[in-house]
Amino acid sequence: MTLTVVDMHTGGEPLRIVTGGYPDIPKGTILEKRAYVRDHLDHLRKLLIFEPRGHYDMYGALLVEPDLPGAELAVLFMHNEGYSTMCGHAIIALGRYAVDEGLVAKQEPITMVNIEAPCGLVVASVEVKDGKAGSVSFESVPAFLFAHDQQIELGGYGKIAFDIAYGGAFYALADCHQFGLEFGRSRVRDFVDAATALTERLKAAFPLSHLDHADLAFLYGTILTDGHDAFSGEATKNICVFADAEVDRSPTGSGVTARLAAMHAKGEINPGQERSFESIAGSRFSGAVARTTMAGPHDAIIARVGGRAYYSGRAEFTVEPDDELGRGFLLR
Repeated sequence: MTLTVVDMHTGGEPLRIVTGGYPDIPKGTILEKRAYVRDHLDHLRKLLIFEPRGHYDMYGALLVEPDLPGAELAVLFMHNEGYSTMCGHAIIALGRYAVDEGLVAKQEPITMVNIEAPCGLVVASVEVKDGKAGSVSFESVPAFLFAHDQQIELGGYGKIAFDIAYGGAFYALADCHQFGLEFGRSRVRDFVDAATALTERLKAAFPLSHLDHADLAFLYGTILTDGHDAFSGEATKNICVFADAEVDRSPTGSGVTARLAAMHAKGEINPGQERSFESIAGSRFSGAVARTTMAGPHDAIIARVGGRAYYSGRAEFTVEPDDELGRGFLLR
């Protein structure tokens, strides 16, 4: 077995793009492909994402045949727990990758890349100058505030106020100060523990629904913010803890989308206003409400999120038949 990959990062968050070695995926919808890979090829996710080739917070992307009309490529996202429905940092990296690899016709100053994700069609706009791809922004599926100004009793922390918003995946949003945390002072470990506790509590107590497909109706994680949601020229900080307590080094593209949906629904940002979102690692994404729309019964927005991705390497991975640890393990 030989698997080849290209490694990139967006705002410090890794993306391992599979370029060869996977068996053919049967035709079907993107959610059917996601289910097939989950049920039949999960050993390859563990080989690529887990140690000794990856780590607890590694992230991956598997390109598959598009099913949606107009899509130029389709992608399945992989992480420590399984397969997500949307990933903005991956879209930013894949937009640049698609231009550089000739997967789409290159045009200056902007090359459009239509990417089918499990949540739907995402349109990436790649800046191209002198033939070289640069910054990337994307417009994702309709995003909306699902539940607002909710409260729940959380063991060890007391009563916690939160929102739940959808940005291609569902996130709980909460001000970190409720947990006694502060960016720049508190440990990342303490942010992770608080966010994970809220996610697990809400998974058990707060059912979700999505009109498009039941596979989209799950809480992906919690985003703890600095509480500075009202529009400002200052950057607002957040940390996204998703999947199995995985920490996003970037501001989180789908998370920024969800935050913008919540901000707009609460009158804290208007269409056309651009906000800067800063991650736990200090990297930044731009975010704006491009326009308003509807998502079933929900007032929704189309967000535009932008950032920059970089290459970090290329690799060829193998596993010997008697190497049990080489098939993937996690210590944390």
